[in-house]
Amino acid sequence: MDPFSSSSNSNGSSSASPEAIMDQLKVQLAQAYAEEFLETVRSKCFSKCITKPGSSLSGSESSCISRCVERYIEATGIIGRALFNSQR
Repeated sequence: MDPFSSSSNSNGSSSASPEAIMDQLKVQLAQAYAEEFLETVRSKCFSKCITKPGSSLSGSESSCISRCVERYIEATGIIGRALFNSQR
């Protein structure tokens, strides 16, 4: 069953409550955000840190990627908190 289908009970009425649909949409949005976040981090940190692609990472490439990901996560958290606090 796809996420937009609704199941029906024996009398033909929809059994999906608005709350259940909202919860499902929240999960799908969170998954989409996580996928977008990972792809953005992957592409930005790769282009910044990997100068000569090969079969393994050098020590400096590995530490660069670690720092890049940490900074990106920190920046995303700061922006998220600022947006959340500005909506109050």
